Amino acid sequence: MNLAPCLAGRTLPAGVADDIAAAARAAMLAELETWPKPGLVSHVDQGSHTDMDAGSFRASAAAIAPFMAALARAGAAGAEMPELRTIGLSAERAMLAATGGVNTHRGAIFGLGLLCAAAGGLWPSVRQPAALGQMVRQRWGGAILRSPLPDHSHGAEAWRRFGAGGARAQAAAGFPHATEVGLPALRLARRWRPDDVQAARVQVFFALLAEMEDTNLLHRGGAEGLGFAQDAAAGFLRRGGVARADWRVHAAAVHRAFVRRRLSPGGCADLLAITLFLDDLASC
Repeated sequence: MNLAPCLAGRTLPAGVADDIAAAARAAMLAELETWPKPGLVSHVDQGSHTDMDAGSFRASAAAIAPFMAALARAGAAGAEMPELRTIGLSAERAMLAATGGVNTHRGAIFGLGLLCAAAGGLWPSVRQPAALGQMVRQRWGGAILRSPLPDHSHGAEAWRRFGAGGARAQAAAGFPHATEVGLPALRLARRWRPDDVQAARVQVFFALLAEMEDTNLLHRGGAEGLGFAQDAAAGFLRRGGVARADWRVHAAAVHRAFVRRRLSPGGCADLLAITLFLDDLASC
């Protein structure tokens, strides 16, 4: 199915871009409020980080939201990748200003930003998560892969050292880990624990962690750190995940092990937020 013609230079109805941006901000905040989330900042603790906390992430999400709306409008208008990149760089500057120079959401700006642009282009037909990913792949995938890697980014280092594609490969492919791993895990966990949103999000996170080649893990821990993280996540899932009565005890133990090793799976955090964003739009 060719979705590119949907981007035909439209103007979104009043308020729609803001609604899309609000969904992106809500997804970023829901990711923050997920715990235990091994190695990562949450409302409970700083995980493996000393330079950021929950307040940093809340300030960052608020600063980024207007640019998510701009990306939705640009997507509706048929923008190509250079225009989206310009908006994204402005969002990064706003993030850094809000956090005192700390990178809290660069990956989310990239991934959620592309999906906000796709949602603008497809509006009102945004209830199929795979269609949003397909729009990103068809419309901007080639440009994503052709764009130069930042010299000092963790993703660039992981590509050079380990051949890991990271966020660029995930986006260019239409975010398959979100649609094929994250969303099924979310639906399964909701059947197990229909009244516990934390449990559902933790299950998604561990499912992503078990499958993803997270370049942040490669940056901090090398191939050994990535293998340790994936094995720990797979073990949590194999023992029943959040279906177990004592799932929080097991998830918290994994979290502490990550903190001891200073591991931080930031790519999985971004994919968790993306999964939650796609789920939110699917319920519109």
